[in-house]
Amino acid sequence: MDSTTIIQIVCGLLALIILVGILLLYIFYILSLSRALSKCSVASRTMQPGMVWLLLVPLFNLVWQFIVVIGLADSLGKEFRARGILNAEPEPGKTIGIAMCVCAVCGIIPFVNFVALPAQLVLWIIYWVKITDFSRRLDQIPAMSGTHNPMR
Repeated sequence: MDSTTIIQIVCGLLALIILVGILLLYIFYILSLSRALSKCSVASRTMQPGMVWLLLVPLFNLVWQFIVVIGLADSLGKEFRARGILNAEPEPGKTIGIAMCVCAVCGIIPFVNFVALPAQLVLWIIYWVKITDFSRRLDQIPAMSGTHNPMR
């Protein structure tokens, strides 16, 4: 093998490793969203936790991400109220989530994507951290099963 072939093989393997790493990171992100939804009572949920996995469908996810962000924010908001958890946001994570989705959609527009994609990456990380924090807050205050909560 000549040096050009070796360089091509190494670059190909490196690209494959990076793509698999990104996919795994995205799977952990979706798992976090699904777990946060599953911690909400069935009465509070506006979507089933398994529906989040549709984010893995290419192109469809550009629209579906808006539905997930809105559904998760609504579900978390209802669950926080049901458990009496004080939160500054009536729909937790919705604002940052919608901004992230808009940047992702703008990322497919040539020339705009140079700004939109880095912004989307930053917003994605912030959104993921927020949802993880909201999920932890649900772990701290258990759901009241079988009792009527007037805050609902």
